[in-house]
Amino acid sequence: MKVRWFVFLFLIFFGQVLIAQTSRSSRLYRNAPAFGSMKLSFGGGLSYYLGDMRAKTDLRFIEPHLAVALLYRLSEHFSARGEVNLYRLSAKQEGGPVWYNNLSFRSTNPAAYVGLQADLFGFHTERFVKPYLFGGIGITFINPKAYYQGKWYSLRPLQTEGIAYKRLVRIALVGIGVSFKYNDRLGFAVELSDNFANSDYLDDVSTNYPDPTGMSELALALSDRRSELTNLPTGYSPRNEPGNQRGNPKIKDSYGFLSLRAEYLIGSPMRRAERRKLKCYY
Repeated sequence: MKVRWFVFLFLIFFGQVLIAQTSRSSRLYRNAPAFGSMKLSFGGGLSYYLGDMRAKTDLRFIEPHLAVALLYRLSEHFSARGEVNLYRLSAKQEGGPVWYNNLSFRSTNPAAYVGLQADLFGFHTERFVKPYLFGGIGITFINPKAYYQGKWYSLRPLQTEGIAYKRLVRIALVGIGVSFKYNDRLGFAVELSDNFANSDYLDDVSTNYPDPTGMSELALALSDRRSELTNLPTGYSPRNEPGNQRGNPKIKDSYGFLSLRAEYLIGSPMRRAERRKLKCYY
């Protein structure tokens, strides 16, 4: 009986110590300087292609994406932000205004960027919801492919418009987000962003149908896919003439993200020093 009471009293004492330590840690966080704190953000969501093959708003071509970001606090309202993404884009002209050209693509691309995040409310502001803006510049590696006769083919090596465009492309992005606080260390966020590419070849479509001279059979088949259709409008040839419009080079391609992120506050140099002093591992 005495042993049970001893265990019971020990658990109460240990619980009180733990609560006091946690409370003290929370106060340390609130009193810590904003500069130098780091936050890890990871999650994913939906990606949406905006380019030559898009026919208004087509929900068939919503694809997934994954993201990991690291934020380094510079001041109460600003953080440096670095992010790595893996995203997929896809589209078909089927069902659109130029369905009779019958082009399509799919591409799974990595991307990375660095930039700045601006918070509407300061680092130490006690609010459950904190909106912010962000933007940056970076690079993405594009690899558009087309499905043909049961197989996916990479389009860039085939030069379907007679142009060997670059796969490594510069990007710029802007976005808006809302962060929701769970506790001093954990939270989640919802973000919406636009990513603008310095290329019109995310979908392998930009200018005109090329001169077929010297092109391989596979390159010709994937450059002009009109001949695969059996329901062409009256007067339309089964093949496009060289020089006919294939895309719109005046507007470069872009894509959007809708993301749900989990956030984890790694801490600041001051906080890590305090943890070592207090031996408070939380």
